Amino acid sequence: MSSPEQSLARRPIKARSSAWAIALSGRLARAGVTANSISLLSILAAGLGGALIALYERPIGWLLAAVCVQVRLVCNLLDGMVAIEGGRRSKVGALYNEIPDRVADTLLLVPLGYAAGVPWLGWAGALLAAVTAYIRNLGGALGLAQDFSGIMAKQRRMAVLTAGLIAQSVETALSSGRWALLTAAGVIAAGSLLTCLTRTVKVAAALERK
Repeated sequence: MSSPEQSLARRPIKARSSAWAIALSGRLARAGVTANSISLLSILAAGLGGALIALYERPIGWLLAAVCVQVRLVCNLLDGMVAIEGGRRSKVGALYNEIPDRVADTLLLVPLGYAAGVPWLGWAGALLAAVTAYIRNLGGALGLAQDFSGIMAKQRRMAVLTAGLIAQSVETALSSGRWALLTAAGVIAAGSLLTCLTRTVKVAAALERK
C-alpha cells in the first residue's frame, strides 16, 4: 500500500509557481470554491472541446476547441493548488484528481479520431492515455514514487492536440484536408504507447532494486 506522501504525489508543473496561478488559486480558495468542483469543470471544458472537434468543422471551431483544451489544463492545475496550497483538500480528492482526467482525455481524443477520419486512432489514443495513468498509479500502489515521465505525458498530449487543432484551423481555411488532425492523433497514440512502455520498464527496474 502506498504511503500518504506517495498518494499525494503531484505532477511537476512549472506553471504552479507562476504569479497568476498562485493569485487565481488563492482567490478561488478564499471564495469557497472546492478543488473537486474545479476537477469536474475540467470535464465540462473537455466535453465542449470534444463537441467542437466532432461537430463544428470550421476554422473557428478548431480554435475554440484548442481553447477548451487549455481551459481543461488550467482546471487540472488549479484543482491541486486549491486543494493543497489553499487548504481545501477533501477525503475523496484523490478520486476527483484521477477520474475526471480519464474522462476528459476520452472526451477530447475519441472525437479527434473521428474528425481525422480514423476513429480507431482516437479510441487507441484515449485507451493508451488511460493506461499511462494506470501504470503510474500501479507504481504508487506498489510502494514506488509515482512516475509522471514519458514522451506523451498529459501536458504533452494536450500540447500536441492544441497544436494539431490550431494547424487544422489553417488547413481548413486553405483546403478540405485533415492532415493536421490525423498527424496529431497518430503522434498522441504512438507517443502514449511509448510512454506506457517506458513507465513499465522504470517500474520493473525500481521493483528489482527494492
